[in-house]
Amino acid sequence: MEAALYHTPIERDQAAEAPLSARLTTLAELDATHGVAWDDCTAHAAEPNPFAERWFLAASARHLGDGGTVRAVAAFRGEALVGLMPLGIEPRYYRIPLPTLTNWVHANAFLGMPLLRAGEEAAAMAAMLACLDRAPGLPPLLHLTAIVEDGAAHRALAAIADRPVATVMRHQRALLASDLSPAAYYEATVRKKKRKELKRLAARLAELGPVGTTRLTPRDDLDEWTAAFLSIEASGWKGREGSALGNDAAKRAFFAEALAGARDAGRLEMLRMAVGDRTIAMLVNFLCSPGSASFKIAYDEDYARFSPGVLIQIENYGILDAPGIDWMDSCAAANHPMIDSLWAERRAIVRLTLPIGGARGRLAFATARAVERSWAAIKARRTPSHPQPRNDDDDADL
Repeated sequence: MEAALYHTPIERDQAAEAPLSARLTTLAELDATHGVAWDDCTAHAAEPNPFAERWFLAASARHLGDGGTVRAVAAFRGEALVGLMPLGIEPRYYRIPLPTLTNWVHANAFLGMPLLRAGEEAAAMAAMLACLDRAPGLPPLLHLTAIVEDGAAHRALAAIADRPVATVMRHQRALLASDLSPAAYYEATVRKKKRKELKRLAARLAELGPVGTTRLTPRDDLDEWTAAFLSIEASGWKGREGSALGNDAAKRAFFAEALAGARDAGRLEMLRMAVGDRTIAMLVNFLCSPGSASFKIAYDEDYARFSPGVLIQIENYGILDAPGIDWMDSCAAANHPMIDSLWAERRAIVRLTLPIGGARGRLAFATARAVERSWAAIKARRTPSHPQPRNDDDDADL
């Protein structure tokens, strides 16, 4: 599915001959003055990442980014944007009191790969790192979170080979990717015992009224769908713990603006499950051909005994039939009890650390890595060598 760009793409006739440059900027300035270039880079991205697109990052910076001052490093080939990475600074590197430059990934963004134009991956990455090397006052380490292992950004870093790059953390999270039909995938992936139980729960739910799942259409009122999602999420445990999007004005505004931007860009899919007139579960996906990302899910806890979150995820198998979409990233935590039992495929997500700023950065990198290795050795000595096996018949996620 192709994105509906905000502007006409930049002409590329002489782009290959134009000089490559990189500079520090802010997301707000980039949005205001290079929106066309940003959208064009998105349309030609080497690696799909909806969380690096303009509609998402601009909304994030406005509402979650400390007054819209989120910095970024951007690489250009002439007037064409070929690389973009939003930046933040953390006061510590894990437990080490060492200020660290990071790719800016907030709590509601689930992938952190820089936006890279296809064919310019290594050149753009090299230009952005060289810019950070030269910039005064930056911390000596760059810590990149939520990077797809062996994806375009990861390979570009390896191709540069002008500095060490350490993988400091790695985990697997659920991915939906199959040539099977939704029905065939469900039967092949979900255990027979669990399918039988879900069929029983669906039948019991239907006793309360007609059950139906709809997808957002251009005719639907997005504001109403957004408000319904926020209401359901706030009614559950997230609302009680204060972490629901609707509990915070800035997060609420970010969510509404991001969904509106995704819809304008042709990226938004929403599912809504209802019993009669009452919505009991909703799901928000971002479509970024050839992939997609499952962004948010909410369900009505009054119906928890029927597992509405699981039932709407089964409806979400319909993405397997979507033209131009080959896979969906769950954006879920590792070993998520519900998603891992429904989605068979996995993708590796890594955190990377590398030095910037020349000799000072390499010294900080070597010191940090030595400390990490010491901690890892201590942890290994304390960890039991034979963890308890998982009970494959555990259906607690129902």
